[in-house]
Amino acid sequence: MDRLDCDRMFVAVLDFGSFAEAAKRLGTSPGQASKLVSKLEADLGVQLLKRTTRALSPTEVGQAYYGRLKGLIEEFDALDASVRNASGAPAGRLHITAPLSFGNVQLTPRLLDFARAFPDIQLDVNFSDRLVNLVEEGFDMAVRVGKPADSSLISRKLCDARIVLVAAPAYLAAHGRPQTLADLANHDCIIDTNFRDPFDWSLGDGAASVAVSGRIRFSNGEACLVAAESSLGIARIPSFIAGPSIRAGRLVTILPEMENRPHTIHAVYPPARHLALKVRVLVDFLVDSFRGIPAWDLGTI
Repeated sequence: MDRLDCDRMFVAVLDFGSFAEAAKRLGTSPGQASKLVSKLEADLGVQLLKRTTRALSPTEVGQAYYGRLKGLIEEFDALDASVRNASGAPAGRLHITAPLSFGNVQLTPRLLDFARAFPDIQLDVNFSDRLVNLVEEGFDMAVRVGKPADSSLISRKLCDARIVLVAAPAYLAAHGRPQTLADLANHDCIIDTNFRDPFDWSLGDGAASVAVSGRIRFSNGEACLVAAESSLGIARIPSFIAGPSIRAGRLVTILPEMENRPHTIHAVYPPARHLALKVRVLVDFLVDSFRGIPAWDLGTI
């Protein structure tokens, strides 16, 4: 067993909180992960982890070793990346996180194009609306909607994302078309609970808002889209989801003159002395792919 493998596994176990998750991240089995840490403890002649059937935690010396070791491994990886970058051949595993709906609808086709263009890069993609800690959870980069909350991360703009109010023509024929923001209070609204204030709909960049209600609630924009197309109410949906349905006439926009300024979608990644070439080529690829007016907004504005 290589000493560096043992050290990497020890750091991963503490980063991810279990042998099983660390093994998954490093592409091995939980049994092998345990053996690597045990070998490290035997080599050092100290106990690094306190193990129980329910949890594990570092010993005092283990915590101190982890604090020094993690930085050394990051420095080693930076050196390794700089040498690989000099070779001009991007390769290795990219661990990426992105929001669920944007990832499914817009990012996946582009990642597949990227995979075809760079066959030596392995993609490990996690679609989740949870805001992960890139460094602590071992992600190389993330795609995020809105202004990045973590100022320590480096960000590059990919595109804009409008939020639109939409309804099916049949629903509007039966219930009338809202003429003012206040009218929304008298309509069946389809609630996307992923929004920060799902029952408070504001327009005009926050100049006015209205409390809405509805009997259908989803924590997923694509599900809200289907409900709106089924004439079950008015939905508040990102245009990257609703765009094709608006173009096809299955949905129409409501109060477009009051639409908020769009959110910005960014690629973000941790700062590094030597940015890995695999990260750089993916970010550049995505920036180029999303350049200009988003395809989903063409014919909908």
